[in-house]
Amino acid sequence: MFTSPLIAELSPVFLSSLAIFITVTLVMWVILEKISGGDRPNAEIRLQRLQNKKQHRDLAELAKENANAKATLTNVLEKAASPLADTVSGNEEEMSQLREKLMNAGFRRESAPVVFKSIQFATFILGLFAGGVFGMLSDGISQGLVMKTAVGMILGFMIPKLILEQLVKSRKQKIFLGLPDALDLMVVCVEAGLGMDQALRKVAEEMTKSHPEIGEEFSIANQQLQFARPRGEVLKALGLRSGVDDLKQLSSILIQADRFGSSVAAALRVQSDAMRVKRRQIAEEKAAKTAVKMIFPLVLFIFPGIFVVLVGPAAITMYRNMIQ
Repeated sequence: MFTSPLIAELSPVFLSSLAIFITVTLVMWVILEKISGGDRPNAEIRLQRLQNKKQHRDLAELAKENANAKATLTNVLEKAASPLADTVSGNEEEMSQLREKLMNAGFRRESAPVVFKSIQFATFILGLFAGGVFGMLSDGISQGLVMKTAVGMILGFMIPKLILEQLVKSRKQKIFLGLPDALDLMVVCVEAGLGMDQALRKVAEEMTKSHPEIGEEFSIANQQLQFARPRGEVLKALGLRSGVDDLKQLSSILIQADRFGSSVAAALRVQSDAMRVKRRQIAEEKAAKTAVKMIFPLVLFIFPGIFVVLVGPAAITMYRNMIQ
């Protein structure tokens, strides 16, 4: 049988490696073709695109149904809370602070404070009932019953406040993280020749998908501008609704730029850079705290296992020597 001198000089290891490489390459190429859809006909690809569009429409309809369900639930809560409006309403200063906090959490209806107070009253009664029943079953009529009832009342009164605080904190964090992107888009819109109103409208449209909280706030500001409300009041209300200090500072910068006729794009760019630096500093601060936070799981979960592995054999040997 005839074999060339070059093939004869090649080692079996090299030939095996070459065969494995060619096989793996062919398999990966076939897999990539399957994933990319290159092996499918054009008609099938077009059908897939139509199905994807249908899925997007279904998602939009689902989001609309969820919005309608939320609106229905809100109307039911408003109707349920209306008889208790006079009972749960506090003084004007307290209700004003509560209204501002609810706006920061995204609840902007006029009846939102009354609904929140009604929910708090209901949870207070529920905590009173749950604490009383639990205390009666566990301790009977004694001092423990009074203590458990008091604990249930306090928990029922504080749980809505804690949930509201968490919602406010989460929404502020989302607005803070997405604000630099919104400012960059606004800079592009302003430098492209759009006015402030058109830039707000464009940012509201584009930010709805990636950062819905920012898109919602800018959309409300745009609607207020369309109702012929003064721009200064709209920008000030934008910072007040969100509760984010950086957005309040941005509103002040835009008001001054609009009043004195300075460059809006330059002010937005400076504010965007400052916010990105602040966001990076927060990330670095969290990374620096990681070493301290890792001490507790290390001490509680990892060090005992290492201690057993290292000291265990020596302890067993010492025990055997002692009993002999």
